Amino acid sequence: MDPHKNIQPGGYDSRDTCISNSRGPPELDFGESDEAELVSVSWNQDYSCFAAGTSHGFRIYNCQPFKETFRRELKDGGFKIVEMLFRSNILALVGGGPDSQYPSNKVLIWDDHQSRCISEFSFRSEIRAVKLRRDRIVVVLEHKIYVYNFLDLRLLHQIENLANPRGLCCLSHHMNTSVLACPGIRRGQVRVEHFGLNMVQIINAHDSNIACMTMTLDGLLLATASIKGTLIRIFNTMDGTRLQEVRRGVDRADIYSIALSPNVQWLAVSSDKGTVHIFSLRVRVIGEDAHSTEHETSSNSLQPLVSPASGANPGSSLSFLRGVLPKYFSSEWSFSQFHVPEVTQYFAAFGAQNTIAIIGMDGSFYRCNFDPVNGGEMTQLEHFRFLNPEIPR
Repeated sequence: MDPHKNIQPGGYDSRDTCISNSRGPPELDFGESDEAELVSVSWNQDYSCFAAGTSHGFRIYNCQPFKETFRRELKDGGFKIVEMLFRSNILALVGGGPDSQYPSNKVLIWDDHQSRCISEFSFRSEIRAVKLRRDRIVVVLEHKIYVYNFLDLRLLHQIENLANPRGLCCLSHHMNTSVLACPGIRRGQVRVEHFGLNMVQIINAHDSNIACMTMTLDGLLLATASIKGTLIRIFNTMDGTRLQEVRRGVDRADIYSIALSPNVQWLAVSSDKGTVHIFSLRVRVIGEDAHSTEHETSSNSLQPLVSPASGANPGSSLSFLRGVLPKYFSSEWSFSQFHVPEVTQYFAAFGAQNTIAIIGMDGSFYRCNFDPVNGGEMTQLEHFRFLNPEIPR
């Protein structure tokens, strides 16, 4: 991994549930361990890699070509959260899993180039998620979110929200936009912080609690699902406009992941129903420069568009009776599908050239291809059991 520059340890402001540790960051006791059990999996910010937290440490995998790039095995204990910072040497680690020696209320910022912890954050309650961007560290607790400056670890923002046991939080990752999305203080509500514009947008996304969300890298587009798991809605984060709604199904489902393709042409959804769905999007960024600065971004930057470059999501043959029959008859259904076992959680992400990568809590990795014109069933290209030591390293 390439060294990440301009990150250094420093003091931080300790407020409310945050507790500083004056003894300095601990060292991790690495060594050989017995066979590891999978505790968590998570994508990096551009979906080119993923991290696996295990009962004895963590491992990092490259997606294409698929291989294990490195692992760190602890003598005792593991991690429930392993958050990467793109492909850099910086990771955020939170202890968890069977008999972990590292507590679940402490974040360790690990520099793998120096092989040491450069800082830590401790709290009075369990950490639900950690999000990183090159200039920010975001720590998600069940009822509050803390935003720190990465350079000096100074506390910048505190955000209160509705109970958030899933640790839902999204960050933009373009340096000229600074956007954070999280659950609001009311059921079904999403709070969008445009820090660069000093603006807050409240989006009433669903009638039920939010179960899953994701944003584009520039933070202009937000996709959400509720605990019902039947509908996925896409919003403009600047003005809160709903741009599109697609239907995963009619039966209630637990949504595990939502992913948006880099070109904002496709959306992927995985759930406990054992199917990864792909939908065609009808939105695009308007303007010559899709990554303009926040000061240049207007609320019209995202508009509905019927895309001629891709197939359309199928609908009911009775959709002409919109407004007369129940709403699902006029819904947009998935364009392409891939079936996985229903025994565990799977998380999907887009790769290059109309491919989807899928990682599972059973230690499986799939790479599939979908037809961007005709849709239908995806074609499986690869399948690995990534905790198996025989995979490429």
